Amino acid sequence: MAELLYRLGRASARRARTVLAAWLAVLVLAGAAFVAFGGSLASSFSIPGTPTAEVTERLQTALPEASGGSGTVVFATEDGSAFTPEQEAEISDRLAAAEDVDGVETAVDPFATQAELADQRQQVEDGRTQIEAGRTQIEDGRTQLAAGQEQIDAARTQLDQGQTQLDAARAQAEAAGALDQAAPQLDAQQAELDAGRAELDAQAAALDKQVTALEDQSTTLEEQSAQLEASAPLLEMASEIRMVSEDGSAAVASVAFTEPNMSIEQQTKDDLVAVFTDDPVEGVQTDFSSDITQGVPQVFGVGEAIGLVVAAIVLVVMLGTLVGAGLPILTALIGVGIGALAAMSLSGVVEMSSVTPVLGLMLGLAVGIDYSLFIVNRHRRQLKQGDEVLESIALANGTSGNAVVFAGATVLIALLALNVTGIPFLGLMGTVGALCVAIAVLIAVTLTPALLSMIGTRILSRRERAALAEAAGAAAPGETDTAADTAASGTTAPDGTKPVRPMSTLRAVGTALLAVVALGVIALPALDLRTNLPDGSSEAHDSTQYRAYSTIAEQFGEGTNGPLLVVADLPGEPTEAEALEYQVQVARSLFALDDVVAVAPIGTSADRTVAAFQVIPAEGPTSESTEALVHALRDVEAPDGKASLGVAGSASGNIDISDKLAQALPIYLAVVVGLSLVILVLVFRSVFVPVVATLGFILSYFAALGGVVAIYQWGWLSGVFGVETPGPILNFLPTILVGILFGLAMDYQLFLGSGMREAYAHGAPARVAITQGLRAGRSVVTAAAIIMISVFGGFVFSHSSMIRPIGFALAFGVLVDAFVVRMLLVPALMHLVGDKAWWLPRWLDRILPDVDVEGAALERRHPHHETSVDSPEPARG
Repeated sequence: MAELLYRLGRASARRARTVLAAWLAVLVLAGAAFVAFGGSLASSFSIPGTPTAEVTERLQTALPEASGGSGTVVFATEDGSAFTPEQEAEISDRLAAAEDVDGVETAVDPFATQAELADQRQQVEDGRTQIEAGRTQIEDGRTQLAAGQEQIDAARTQLDQGQTQLDAARAQAEAAGALDQAAPQLDAQQAELDAGRAELDAQAAALDKQVTALEDQSTTLEEQSAQLEASAPLLEMASEIRMVSEDGSAAVASVAFTEPNMSIEQQTKDDLVAVFTDDPVEGVQTDFSSDITQGVPQVFGVGEAIGLVVAAIVLVVMLGTLVGAGLPILTALIGVGIGALAAMSLSGVVEMSSVTPVLGLMLGLAVGIDYSLFIVNRHRRQLKQGDEVLESIALANGTSGNAVVFAGATVLIALLALNVTGIPFLGLMGTVGALCVAIAVLIAVTLTPALLSMIGTRILSRRERAALAEAAGAAAPGETDTAADTAASGTTAPDGTKPVRPMSTLRAVGTALLAVVALGVIALPALDLRTNLPDGSSEAHDSTQYRAYSTIAEQFGEGTNGPLLVVADLPGEPTEAEALEYQVQVARSLFALDDVVAVAPIGTSADRTVAAFQVIPAEGPTSESTEALVHALRDVEAPDGKASLGVAGSASGNIDISDKLAQALPIYLAVVVGLSLVILVLVFRSVFVPVVATLGFILSYFAALGGVVAIYQWGWLSGVFGVETPGPILNFLPTILVGILFGLAMDYQLFLGSGMREAYAHGAPARVAITQGLRAGRSVVTAAAIIMISVFGGFVFSHSSMIRPIGFALAFGVLVDAFVVRMLLVPALMHLVGDKAWWLPRWLDRILPDVDVEGAALERRHPHHETSVDSPEPARG
């Protein structure tokens, strides 16, 4: 590999203009691809196969109107007074216009909806009053009918008594033999009695009809009462859901989209916002939830520019020339331009989050500067030793360039390993990051040699060029070689003037203990790590997302910012009445849970087998109580086990993603730790060094997480870092941090440890070799780490709430890993074990390949080059 890079560097230097033109052409092509094929970037995340995703897929079939994404438009009067009728009418007009936006399903008018809710509640009260009045009338009718029945019964009694008297008279007449004379009179009386009885029978029949009709009315009334009382609980459980605040100064309009949140086009969101901002309602502040306005984060802002300026200052201080400082920045900018544009050109065919290209830019910019710096620094050193420009470029590319390729491959593998988590958006982040790193490596070993060739000796300052010219005629032959041999034996320092002495054992013990304790204390907050995706409360306080969130929280309750969607399968093929009964049963089960403020039915499927409910939690979408509520809702069994429940919604989806990422993190961490051990054993041909270096990486990782939790979750130093509302940590940050920090940690271990190993291999005592290697590599590693911290630190003040903690985690992780773990802890522990630091079992030594990371064999094949002792060389076994 070293020989190949030597030839590549030489060829690039000879054809410098061609190489530069080729990379600029690639940059133009990447830009053209982005213009032609780039799509929209999503501001939300999803993972297939999660409970939320499964429920959403079911809704797309059973209840399509409830399966699309949603957002919230918040209206508030500027003076805090109630909306005027004119303002209400104008807001309603804007919402009607919003429904005409392509991609918008509905925009609910809050004033009409609130009026409907009030009407429904009034109708229930009026219905109850009417039913009570009907019951009273029926009871009065029953009393009247009972009185009529009593009159009929009394008349029948009188007729029966008259019949008895008539029968007795007829018997007496017959006994007296005067029946014939009395018969006409008796028959007339009998006719009167029969007529009276017939009239009573008619009256009784009419009374029976009235009783039947009254009972029918009573039955109908009770059925109406039952229906009213069946639906009344649903209204009562939804009573806390309001569209207009109680004082009438704020209103919330829910906007439903035709596509799920992850698939909503940015143009749809922009057009929706324009409906309200192009023609604002006078006296009304209109704000939008993060579902609508959280689009693509600003790729490069003031903070990022400051970080780049700091990196430039570090380069100027280290290299001593503006030309030299500008070269790594130029190559890095070309690299990240190609990487970011190429990645975003795929956004039209791949579902890509808005954070993905920014992460690629962040990583590509940092490693692009560092990788170019390593080669430039080696080339400058060789020029100052008297090497010819073209040969120095080729040799720097074959030595330091080889280390750059190895270091880049390490980062590349760690990032690509994110795909083993099985989480698509995280794997895509790793792939895009790996692409940007790969481009940075390719540019470092091709464009950097080309630009160095075009610059020539101007890569050195005027003073350095003058000193080189003077030394060319005055230096004695073999002087440098003597110094090099002396330094290798450990008698002098790399500059040949000061003896190299190892650190004392007491200092090593103190350094190791202090480093471990300090990192352990810093890592303690990581034990309280809570993850989620940021909501509107974590946005900048002057943003529309935050104003929307805070207005809803103050006027309608925090839980209204993160409603949950609960879906129930209703058993069998229920009738409309049975479906309503099941809905009430399920709603009561949901309403009985702790931290549930309100439950409202959304609708049922056409066949009434699926019902959807909106559940309003007591607290916001990222609170611990809401997270516990989501799990509790999924454990609910509907009454008599006839319905199974599922939970969806943005809050539920974010919780599912956090759970999935938490499950994947230990697996990915184990893969990275295993990879670390294998790589370091290959490079350093040691058991102790890889184990210590890997444990050091784990300390750095948890220290970085501890810092993130302390600042972004607990709110420490919040004013310094612009954390206006502390909350849960970005859920994919712990996983992405593993891959990136691992790759960078291995870079620093490589550039420091290889010098220690080479000094030891050349005969220096183990403890002296540690000091010698540390002195040789610390300047370039310090510069590289400061550049990394500056670049990542620039993103700490990004406007995006998702980018800020990522930038801090990477900057702080690099800080503790480079300056505490690599420069203090690892050398101290190596000092304590002495020669045992380089012990390797013989059987393992025989089977391991010889990884010549910094191209020592290449240098031996070019004997005209006088090896500089302050250049760390890799182990050769």
